[in-house]
Amino acid sequence: MSGTPSSTSAVAGRAGRPRSAAADAAILAATRAALVELGWSRLTLGDVATRAGVAKTTLYRRWPGKNELVVDAVAELFDELSLPDRGSLVADIEGVVLQFAAILARPEARSGLMAVVAESTRDDALRERIRASIVDRQKRLVLEGRARAEARGELSSPSDPTAAARTADLIFDVVAGAVVHRCLVSAEPADEEWVRGFTRVLVGGLAAATAGDAGPRAASAG
Repeated sequence: MSGTPSSTSAVAGRAGRPRSAAADAAILAATRAALVELGWSRLTLGDVATRAGVAKTTLYRRWPGKNELVVDAVAELFDELSLPDRGSLVADIEGVVLQFAAILARPEARSGLMAVVAESTRDDALRERIRASIVDRQKRLVLEGRARAEARGELSSPSDPTAAARTADLIFDVVAGAVVHRCLVSAEPADEEWVRGFTRVLVGGLAAATAGDAGPRAASAG
């Protein structure tokens, strides 16, 4: 076979019709702009197509409906998150939390995230799409950060994969919940001082949780 994974994934719903990365980017950006201006209820695929400068059929070849399009538009923003090695677990967490807060400060992120979360309370399929496209994708940062901290000797290595997975889920929930609440609900600044305090609390709990994941012997060592 001559196709590569990247070329295969670039094929839209109709065989032989390649997807354009530029068109995808324009459509997702137009979707976010429409959300800011119109809100969820007034946003239509026709309006998005006009803003993006593409035919409406182009949208339907890529996304089956409005829900999928909007979630992907919001998910693209959070794909910007990264976890550069800053030398310690504390510094790594502070860095990614500041990135997260900076994304949530953008109008398109605020409008988009609040819109899809509100709509998902009435739509189970949409909630699953959010979990798959945003939550599960960003849990990679938790796993990456934990592996790096274990390699540095800052955290114990888990002996129970099930317990480790539960801890990773909990860490993600704590970080995402705290930062979203700070930025979007209380509307208080998630500045460096707040991030330092939050990180101290998180790392203290994380050390205890990962010691438990490593098993009774490791947890009681020392």
